Order: sequence, then structure tokens, then C-alpha cells
Amino acid sequence: MSNKIPVGILGATGAVGQNYIYLLQNHPWFEVTYVAASPRSAGKTYREVVASKWLLGANIPEAVANLVIEDANIVEKAKGRCRFVFSALELDSKDEIKALENAYAAMGFPVVSNASAHRWTDNVPMLIPEINADHISVIDSQKKAHGWDTGFVAVKPNCSIQSYMIPVWALMQAGYEVKRMFVSTMQAVSGAGYPGVPSLDMIDNIVPFIGGEEEKTEKEPSKIFGKVEGGKIVPFTGLKVSAHCNRVPVINGHTACISLEFGDKKPSLEEIDRIWKSFRGLPQELDLPFAPVNPIIVRPEANRPQPRRDRDEDKGMAVSIGRLRTCELFDIRFVALSHNTVRGAAGGGILNAELLKAKGYIQ
Repeated sequence: MSNKIPVGILGATGAVGQNYIYLLQNHPWFEVTYVAASPRSAGKTYREVVASKWLLGANIPEAVANLVIEDANIVEKAKGRCRFVFSALELDSKDEIKALENAYAAMGFPVVSNASAHRWTDNVPMLIPEINADHISVIDSQKKAHGWDTGFVAVKPNCSIQSYMIPVWALMQAGYEVKRMFVSTMQAVSGAGYPGVPSLDMIDNIVPFIGGEEEKTEKEPSKIFGKVEGGKIVPFTGLKVSAHCNRVPVINGHTACISLEFGDKKPSLEEIDRIWKSFRGLPQELDLPFAPVNPIIVRPEANRPQPRRDRDEDKGMAVSIGRLRTCELFDIRFVALSHNTVRGAAGGGILNAELLKAKGYIQ
């Protein structure tokens, strides 16, 4: 009998849910024992529902293929079958998602969510562990406010900002004030889920609009860089962000071109290179399986990073950086890349769950 923690996937048949199932196979701590989705999928095996739309270029993991899908709306079905859930819910409204995630938390389940519904709830941590692992302390006040015993909600941020938040944080941690950031993203089609953007809109084309993406990009860093005060996360107000977000014909890998303006103290390019190469983020003693050994990988080549070449670095969990140079408008500019369906989605959620387990919030 396995001694791994049994976990459930809500929204298991969608693109993010599939990635959870793919990435969790052979995980040393967690084992998928429960899958839930929409009522139309309930009662069928996972293989029956997903076989024709499996996205990952490999067979459906056998340990999950024959699990019977339950209706995600019936929270009681999960009792006794898993100890916490990953939420990849895709419902019609954020209010519906928030209510359902709260229902699982009220039933005693820790909820590690990819959905955006709770990102601005002030006692719900929005985690990038290398940056704001200390934010998990608000979970205690969240549980107290709701009267929950073991259940709670923690979320991850928008996928596209994962490619540059850690490098920016590394500079801030080294004592450099970052005042303004201009970012232009080139985001992979997999970020739109399945079936996603119609092929005739993407082939030989770039779409210069992704609904809600620029607003998330400009707002979410303030919470991630914020501080915990009085059991709530108080957003950071010292950074202004301007964003352009574009959909490009790349399967996986979100790329961003970033310009930064510093305060009075300005690092040299050599100092920035040193800071990035030496940054580790998480204490080694935590030994989290999905944590990258080097969260930031600096590419010396003039034409890197590139999605096809660099997105899979360190289990797909590292950020690749290149083209660091001075900026005629701000101070510096660079190009950053991360794997949007791994670091930016399921892999980031798994790392969050590992952190919560290591800190005693998941048992």
C-alpha cells in the first residue's frame, strides 16, 4: 500500500488538469487517487473521456486511466478518497469557482488552485515560492475567519508573469529599487487551453490581444511583492507596470521582453549577471521535488532564450534569461522565458503544494 499523500484533481479533463496528471505520475510525495470534472463527464472512466483529446504526446498514465470521474460540484464525493485537491476548474464565472473552492475548503480539503477567482482575496496567498513563501502565514487567519479546521485555499498567479517575476525579485532582494517595468509578452497557444485559439487565427499570424491578460500582468505583481500585516496581504505600491500581451504561434513557452527602471542606486550589467546566476530562492533543506536547482538560467548567446530550445530547463521549472543590455528609455532590458504549462500552470501548483506540505499545512 502506498504511503504517498492521495490527491484529487478538480477539472481533471481540461488542459491544466491533464498536465497535473502527467506531471504527478511517479511523484515521490503525491499520488492521484481522485478525479472530478463536469457533470457530463461524471460516471465515465478518465480514459473514456480524455483519450481523444489527450494533449501531452504520451499515453494517459495507467494509474489514472481507469479512475471513474466524479462530478466536481458534489464535494462530498471526495471525502475519504483524497487529502487535498488541485483546482483546475473552468466554470462560467469566478464567483462559481470561488464558491466551489470554498466548499472544498469547508469540507476540510486544502485547495491548491490554478484558477484566478481567489487571487485578490486578501487572506489567500498567491504564491511563487522563491519570492513569497512567507505569505502562507495568512492561511491561519483565512481558516480562522471561515471557521475551517484543516481546509484552506492557496493560489498561483497568472502564467505569463512567471517568466520574469523571479529575476526582478532577485534584483529587489539584492537591494535595488525597481520603480517601473515595461513588458511585452509573446504567449504560447497552449495558454489558451484546449481547443484554444482557432488555427486559422494563429497560423502565419500574431494576435495582439488576450482578454484580461494585461490587467493581470499589471496588477498581480503588487500582491506577490506585498507584505503580510494583520493576517492579510497588503499589496506593494512601489512598482508601476505597463504591459502588452500577444498570442503567438508557439505551442509551449511564454516569452517576455522587459525594460526596468531602477531608483537612485543602479546595478551594473555585470552585477545583475552575478545576482541572477547566484540566486537560489528556496532553502535547500526543504528539498522540494519540483523546485529548480537554479531558478534563473542566464543564456550568454545573442539569440537566446528560445521557447523550443529553453522551455524545458530543469524540469520546465526554471526561468531562462538572455539579451541583458542597457535601455535607452529605462535602465536595462532583457528577454525572459518560462514553460507556461509547467512552471506557469500545473508544475507551479505542484511546487506550491510541496511548499505547503513542507511547512505542515498539508498532511
